[in-house]
Amino acid sequence: MDAQFALAGKDFVISVTDKKVARSIVTMKHNEDKTYELTPHTIISVSGEAGDTANFSEYIQGNIRLYSIRNSQDLTPSETANFIRGELAGALRSRRPYQVNILVTGFDKMTGEASLYWIDYLSAMSKIPYAAHGYCSYFLYAVMDREYSPDITQEQGLEIVKKCFAALKMRFLVDFPEYTIKIVDPNGVREIPMSEL
Repeated sequence: MDAQFALAGKDFVISVTDKKVARSIVTMKHNEDKTYELTPHTIISVSGEAGDTANFSEYIQGNIRLYSIRNSQDLTPSETANFIRGELAGALRSRRPYQVNILVTGFDKMTGEASLYWIDYLSAMSKIPYAAHGYCSYFLYAVMDREYSPDITQEQGLEIVKKCFAALKMRFLVDFPEYTIKIVDPNGVREIPMSEL
């Protein structure tokens, strides 16, 4: 059971993932970073089967970096999301599909806009202002529907994140004590410690 959500403002995206790795009734790890930096302005957060998420994410990360080296430019968040969707669709039609849900978050330096792409394990993709994957989405979409507006600031976005944490703590069966919170904006990717919320 993973907790993964994100929301996008005009020039920033906040990505949040839990740090717990569990299988059945066993928790294997409490400090896993489930995000992968693909370019200085694009990250993905992943949820799903532990082996599939690591395998697929490292494959994508390597291919995005190879593209950057070969072409002397980085892929935009939109191009990255479409590449990921194509790779998931190809794997789905093979004998080795990946059980991976992905949120692609990034800032496009050419257009000056931040974007968030929701991709599920069946390779369905959509560009949306806020998103969640997993059981936590049953609780978080209600909070984000109520609190989100297209012109939010980073401070307002972090307030929404706090309200999402409160909703999960009060309503969700599984307790997630620690989260990875990352912001992507014109300055790049940075991590926000939970103590600063």
